[in-house]
Formats: sequence, C-alpha cells, structure tokens
Amino acid sequence: MNKVLLIIRREYLSRVKKKSFLLLTFLVPLLIIGMYALIFALSVKGGDTLTVVSVLDESGLFEDKLKDTRTVVFQEIDLDIKQAKKEVQKDDEYFLLYIPSSIGNEINPELYSQKKTGLAVQGDIENQMKEVMRAKMLNDAGIDINTLAKIKPEVNIITKELTVEGEKDSNAGAAYGIGIACAILIYMSLFIYGAQVMRGVIEEKTSRIVEVIISSVRPFQLMMGKIIGIGLVGLTQFLLWVILSAGLMTLSTNFLMKEEIQKQQTGQTLQGNVSVDTMPANNSPSMGVIKAIQTINFGYILTLFFVYFLGGYLLYSALFAAVGSAVDSETETQQFMFPMTLPLLFTYIMSFSFIINNPDSSLSFWLSIIPLTSPIAMLVRIPFGVPVWELVLSISLLIAGFIFTTWVAARVYRVGILMYGKRASYKELIKWFNYKE
Repeated sequence: MNKVLLIIRREYLSRVKKKSFLLLTFLVPLLIIGMYALIFALSVKGGDTLTVVSVLDESGLFEDKLKDTRTVVFQEIDLDIKQAKKEVQKDDEYFLLYIPSSIGNEINPELYSQKKTGLAVQGDIENQMKEVMRAKMLNDAGIDINTLAKIKPEVNIITKELTVEGEKDSNAGAAYGIGIACAILIYMSLFIYGAQVMRGVIEEKTSRIVEVIISSVRPFQLMMGKIIGIGLVGLTQFLLWVILSAGLMTLSTNFLMKEEIQKQQTGQTLQGNVSVDTMPANNSPSMGVIKAIQTINFGYILTLFFVYFLGGYLLYSALFAAVGSAVDSETETQQFMFPMTLPLLFTYIMSFSFIINNPDSSLSFWLSIIPLTSPIAMLVRIPFGVPVWELVLSISLLIAGFIFTTWVAARVYRVGILMYGKRASYKELIKWFNYKE
C-alpha cells in the first residue's frame, strides 16, 4: 500500500507543480467567461460592415418604406434599369435592388452586385419587403393594420416542481444549459485525463524506466498509482475551477442586480422621491437570468458531477492504461482508441440531439445506466430530475464496471509494458490477458 501511495504522490505532485497546470487552472474560468462576454458583445453590436443598397422601385409600393438597419442602408434612385446595371459594373461595392412594376401576391425582386451578397443583408431586405407586402394585403382585405398590431398576447409559462418538501421553482432553459455544460465538461475531462494516463505509460515504456520501477512494485500497483494520481490532479483542477467560477458568477450576478436596481431607481419616482427600495422588474432580462440560475441546485449537481467524473475516469483510464502498455508510440493507439471510446462519443452526440430533449425516454434511461455511457447521459438528465433508485443503480453499475475494466486492463498491462518492437493486435491482447503469472 505504501508503494501505491508513493506512486500516487509522484504522479500528483509532478503534474500539479507544472506552470502549465497553474496557468490552465486559473485562466480557463476567465477565458470561458471572457469568451461568452465577447460573443454577447459582438452579437449585440452586430456586424461592422455597412452595405448601401440602391433601390430601383418601378412599382412605387416600397417608396420610403424600407428602413435603414445596422447592416443595411437604403437609397432610392431614379434610373433606367440598364443604366443602373452599368453602375453596378463600375463599382464592386454597389448593390442594386430592382423591384419590377408588376406585383401580385408574390414578388421576385432582383439584387445585383459584383460579389456574392451576405445572408444577413439578403435576409434583412426580404423581411422588410415581406412586411410591406403583408401590410398591403391586409389593407386590401379591409383589416385595420393598427388594430392588428396592438393585438400581441404574451404567454409566460411559470414552471413548478411538486416535491415532498412542497412547490419549487423550475426552469427548463436553465436545466438545458446545465445539462449541455455537464456533457461537454465530462466528455472533455475523460479524454484529457485518460490520455494523460496513456501518455505516461507510453513514456515510461519507451524510455525503459518501467523496467526499473516494476522491479520494486507490481504492475497492478504501478497502474493504480498512476490512475489515482492523475485522477486527483483532475479533481483538484475541477475543484479550483468550481471555486473560481462560483466567485465570478457571484460577482456578475451582483453586478446585474445593481445595474437593474439603478435603472429602476432612475425610472421610478414615488411621491416626488426616488424609491430607494425599488427592486428590479421581474420581467427584465437580467432578472430572468438570475431567477433561472436560482432554480438550479448547484451543490447537488456538483456532488454528482464529481461522482460520475471519478467513476467514468477510473473506468476509462484503466482502458487507456492498457492501450498505452500495448503500443510503443501514440501513432499506434488509433486502432484501439476508436472502438474503446465509441460509446462515449455516441452518448456525447446523443446528448445534444436526443437526451437533452427527451430526458425521461427509454433510450436516455438505458444510456444513463450502462457504465460506459452513464457518466455523460446521467449528468445530462440530472438537472431535469432523476429518481433516487436510478441514481443508486447507475452509480452501483459504474463502480462494478470500473472494477471489471480495471481487472481486465491490469491483466493486459502486466504483459504489455514489457513488450517492445512488436505491433500489438487484438489477438495478441487476448493472449496477454490469458497469460498466467
């Protein structure tokens, strides 16, 4: 046992002390939040390219009705179509929108330019022209457009969960986001830390250091020490990420609350004085985000995330270690890696296309029970609510799966680490598995 602890200590400290570990640990939460902030800012700002479109309207229906947007500016021209086309040929930045005089219920305008038009510009023009045509058709049908525009019913479903403790607020959007985030995190982490185990085994094998090490410890002890040591590195990194992310989330939530309160205080006056205790409006976007976050039981989800990360990591890292012991370089691992990780990849793809939309289906249930697929499938389902008996069954089978795969991997590992210069095959692996000590 002392030898295993020494190996665990060596694997853990050799990785935690690296500068790359520290940089990755502290920069990842900042980079992720910064990336989403940048995406949000760019989405709000829109594109920087402004397209000027010259409109030649022979019908007269769209005169002064096409409005400028952040991406398109309209200018009406009074030219012959042949002259207008010549203008297009002279300038590669010239866009000509030609609207024919004959207009029925369907119109096919033509957009001329020397280069392909962006989808955003084309969509913007089409949408505006549809609205103008719609207004004309409603007017022809005797329907008051202003009255119709005022009729805009709003339906906001308030979801509630009925539990033993009583009613609890629920939010499908928040559960959807957490489920997707868990699927991405667990998929990446199993590959990243599993690959570290495999690379460590290959490095020790090719440098012949392993021959010295196994003179003092058994192959199984070496494999388990390496797996547990690297697994602790992963848990340490995730724990630091959680602490940093929670701190950043708290700061951003408080910032949103203060911003919303300031808006409400400047916009509302009570008996001539600003109401100091004005709270943000419930229907504001920032309050919607805050309320959605508050419906998630982060402690419960994080606990189960660590359980499934640890179980999934131990299961797959044992297989990664067996693959590393069977080859002499990373280029030879592909024949074993694909079939081994296919269940993980299949579940990852199904998480986005099926499980997240059907968390209570039979397929989702079985994927969250089978040990090779449960780390991803169950974490996607957990934010939507999973019965306790399913969790107990899933975790129990995951532990059993880890024990079985570790036993299989250890029998391959004990022989593979001493084999050099021979390209391993599945037939060879079976032979190694059947060797008696």
